[in-house]
Amino acid sequence: MRHTVLFYNPVSTSKGKQRLPLSILAVSAVIAADYDIEFIDGNLVDDPAAQIIERAKATKAKLLAVTCMPGPQLRQAVPVCRQVKAALPDLKILWGGYFPTQHYQSVLNSDYIDYTIGGQGEAPFRRLVDTVHNGGSLADVPALSYKENGTIISNPRGPNVHMDNLPWFPYDKIDVSKYVGNSYLGTRVLNHNTSFGCPFACNFCAVVALSNRRWLPESAERVAGIVNHLHDKWQINGLEFHDMDFFVREDRTAEFAERIAGKGINWWALGRVDTLMSYTDDTWEKMKRSGAKMLFMGAESGSDETLKQMNKGGKSGIAQTLALVERMKHYGIVPELSFVLGNPPDPREDIESTIAFIRKIKTINPATELVLYIYTPVPQEGSILLDEATKLGFRFPESLDEWASPEWAKFSMRRDPGTPWFKDNVRRRVRNFESVINAYYPTVTDMRLQGQWRSALRALSGWRYRLEYYDWPYELKALQRLVHYRRPETTGF
Repeated sequence: MRHTVLFYNPVSTSKGKQRLPLSILAVSAVIAADYDIEFIDGNLVDDPAAQIIERAKATKAKLLAVTCMPGPQLRQAVPVCRQVKAALPDLKILWGGYFPTQHYQSVLNSDYIDYTIGGQGEAPFRRLVDTVHNGGSLADVPALSYKENGTIISNPRGPNVHMDNLPWFPYDKIDVSKYVGNSYLGTRVLNHNTSFGCPFACNFCAVVALSNRRWLPESAERVAGIVNHLHDKWQINGLEFHDMDFFVREDRTAEFAERIAGKGINWWALGRVDTLMSYTDDTWEKMKRSGAKMLFMGAESGSDETLKQMNKGGKSGIAQTLALVERMKHYGIVPELSFVLGNPPDPREDIESTIAFIRKIKTINPATELVLYIYTPVPQEGSILLDEATKLGFRFPESLDEWASPEWAKFSMRRDPGTPWFKDNVRRRVRNFESVINAYYPTVTDMRLQGQWRSALRALSGWRYRLEYYDWPYELKALQRLVHYRRPETTGF
């Protein structure tokens, strides 16, 4: 008799925008040959708790594996897991992902989560599943945290596993057709993740604790094989790569681009400004021919000093960003840049320098997409920004319920963090500027916004943009409600 393991993907986006739940597909792949696996996706199911309880009873499952990021996923996962544990106290509940990696104490101090796994989860997860079903010691499961006699135990992490040594995602165990989307990239869009971790140490990024600056990629040959499989079986013409950094190795990027050229697949991925600027013209030509349509990068700030505080390094300074958006204009690939505004110790000065820098970028390449975040600390040892935030009175929540509160959910979305140094008038400055620039330069990814509306938005916002007057843009917000044009947002998140 084969045992069943249940997997739960909490809600992360609005209906119709769901993408393949890559985290739970990745860990389920290592047990799919020996266990039955079932997925419950909060993006597709109105009452995931009821479905988890029903399937656990029907299959006599012993383990529920949950992936969880802060924000919408956390807000749904907390009440769902509490309800499941109340109904099925013998069902063990495991959380994985970067939130449990960083905040395992808060997770385990609840009375309804049994285990967390930190870092790369595939090998530890396989060991835990075998232990739960066949017996053995929890102390032998790498990267596992759990409670024993009221004390939290955290096992050391084991060696990472190279991505090429892991099985493909079990596409045959999930209804992939429910995740085929429609976006700027194409009419049939899916997603994939080709690597684990990131080799850099930006001190506002939660991935650092997850991977300890390791980057483990799939080979270009394997990535191309998976892309061809998705193309042949589900006829995709668009693909999002959700890696934290797809472009670390130029030789891998170039080989991958050569292997998928001519397939008619537009693709999107994340990278760094300095890395992409170091690429040769030949590699950029290959990327263009292969279907690269938009690349996401963290430009982060209009100040080189702030970039140094972020540990972005001098090579990815503002001059490099200006050069890259110009280079991408030549190749017809849209730059999608994120910015982290309002950094301590002087949030207002930081915002003004970044606004001025964004205007320069738009002058060089008007098609550049902008995603504006507000600085929110992450737990990272040695972070200058976190140290400054702590001096100003910042503290992380200690309980899971507090993390799941509306206030901390807003914090996690990096739109309105409510940090002690970030005053409301400064927050409004960011959002008002965002309203003006998004009207003056409507996002190219909004396929519904056609010529006359684009012209109307530009005309209505033109005087504000030219005079740099962003206060009280009520007319633009009213038009946004009428037309429902959207602000730029990361294609993959």
